[in-house]
Amino acid sequence: MCGIIGIVGKTRVNQALYDGLTMLQHRGQDAAGIVTCQNDRLFLRKNNGLVRDVFHSRHMLNLCGNMGIGHVRYPTAGCDSSAEAQPFYVNSPYGITLAHNGNLTNAQALKRDLFEEDLRHINTNSDSEVLLNIFAHELHQLNKLQVTHQDVFEAVQGVHRRCQGGYAAVAMITGIGIVAFRDPNGIRPIVFGKRNTSKGTEYMVASESVAIDVLGFELIRDIAPGEAIFITADGQLHTRQCTDNPKYSPCIFEIVYMARPDSIIDNISVYKARLRMGKTLAKKILRLYPKHDIDVVIPIPDTSRTAALQLAYYLNRKYREGFMKNRYIPRTFIMPGQSMRKKSVRQKLNAISLEFKNKNVLLVDDSIVRGTTSKQIIQMARDAGAKKVYFASAAPPVRYPNVYGIDMPSVQELLAHNRTTEEITKIIGADWLIYQDLEDLIACARKKGSIKQFDTSCFSGEYVTGDIDQNYLDHIEQHRNDAAKAKKQSCKTELIDLNHNFE
Repeated sequence: MCGIIGIVGKTRVNQALYDGLTMLQHRGQDAAGIVTCQNDRLFLRKNNGLVRDVFHSRHMLNLCGNMGIGHVRYPTAGCDSSAEAQPFYVNSPYGITLAHNGNLTNAQALKRDLFEEDLRHINTNSDSEVLLNIFAHELHQLNKLQVTHQDVFEAVQGVHRRCQGGYAAVAMITGIGIVAFRDPNGIRPIVFGKRNTSKGTEYMVASESVAIDVLGFELIRDIAPGEAIFITADGQLHTRQCTDNPKYSPCIFEIVYMARPDSIIDNISVYKARLRMGKTLAKKILRLYPKHDIDVVIPIPDTSRTAALQLAYYLNRKYREGFMKNRYIPRTFIMPGQSMRKKSVRQKLNAISLEFKNKNVLLVDDSIVRGTTSKQIIQMARDAGAKKVYFASAAPPVRYPNVYGIDMPSVQELLAHNRTTEEITKIIGADWLIYQDLEDLIACARKKGSIKQFDTSCFSGEYVTGDIDQNYLDHIEQHRNDAAKAKKQSCKTELIDLNHNFE
C-alpha cells in the first residue's frame, strides 16, 4: 500500500505535490519523496518519515519546475527502507523517474531477465525499481531520439506483457511528460483530473480522488485496467488502452480499510459503501441475535466510524464515541513488528469510562487482521467498566495473505487463518463476535453492478491474476513474518548508529 501523485501544471508544482501527498499520507508513513522537472533537469528530495518531516522549506525551494511526481511509502520487509524511498530514477533513456503502488508477483524472474538479457542493474529489493527498469527498457528498445505519446503507449504495452501482479504507477520522462498506467486487472486504484487556470489546463493523477478534490482539480475518471494516460509537458492529454484482455477486479480491501471515506474509487463512493456495510452487518446481528442486549455501539476509530454509525441506526441503539485517538501515532496495521504494534495501541487510544461503565457494548471495527489491537481494545473496554463486550467486523475473516501490494502479515500471523469464529472470539476475549459475510461485502462495495468482480483474495484465497501458487506464498511468508521485520528494524538501527558515528 502506497500513495502516488503526478502533476503537469502551468506554474511550480512543488507545493501542490506536497499538499497532495499529505492527503495520501494514510497510504504510507514510512517514507516520502518528490521529484520535479525544469528545463530538462530533475530536482529530487526523498527520505524516511512522514511528508511533514521529509520536506522542509529549504527542500521545497529546491523543487523547481511545472511538472513532477510524488510518493508515500509504507514499510515492508527488507533491510534499509531509505534506499527504497521513491521516486526511483534511471538515466537511460531520456531520464525517467517512477512512483509505484502495488506488487509485481513475478519480480524475481523479471529481475533476472533485466540482468541477463536487458543488461540492467537493480540496486534495491523493491519491485518498483524493477517496474521502472522494465518500462525504461521497453522505451529504449524503440530506439528513438524524440519520444511521442504513441511510443510511450507502446512501452506500456510491453510492461503489461512482461509484468504480473497489481500495480498503478506514475512516471515522468524528463522534459517530455508524465505517464500513468494501471495493471490489466485494475487491482490498485488510480484516478486523474484537470484544473482550468488563466494560463491553461493543468492535469493531475493520484491514488485517490480525495487528493484531486482538495487541490481544486475536477475528477475526470479512474484510469481503466490496462489503460495508460500521457500528459505532455505542455499540457496535452492522450489516453490509450494498452492491453488486449483487461478485467476489472479492484481490491475490495481498499473499500474496507485502505481508502479515505471521502474518496471515490472505480466510481464507488467509499463512504456510501461503508454505510451499506454497517446496514448489512446490523441485519446479520438481528438475524443471529434477535434478543440481543446491546446498550451502545462504539466504533474503533477511524475507519469503522461510518459503518458503526449506520449499524447503530438500524439496531436502534445509541452511537457513542468511546475511544479518543491520539492522531500522532501511525496506523498500527502498517507498523513493522508485533512489539511496536502492541505498544502503540495503548498510546493511540484511550477509553472514556463514562461510555462503558455498567453497559453492554458493541465494538465495531473495519476488519480483524492479527487480532492484537482487537484483544487490547476489548480489555480496555472491560477495564473501563463494561459489563459485556461484543465485537463486530465490517469485513469477513482475513484468512489469506494479500500479494498485490498490501503488506498483510505472514499467513501464520493472521488471526482467522485455520480458526473458527468461536476460537477467535475466545482469543480476543469478546462475549461474542460477528463477521460480515463476503457476499454481503461484495454487494455493499458494488455500485449498480458496475464492478462484476473484486479481488477478495485476503478473504477467499482466490487470486485474480491466476499465477499464485504455494511456492510463491511460501516465498512471501519468509519475508512478511514478524521475525523478518524485526531483523529489518535491527538492521535499520545499526545503519542509523553507523551514520551517527560517521557524523
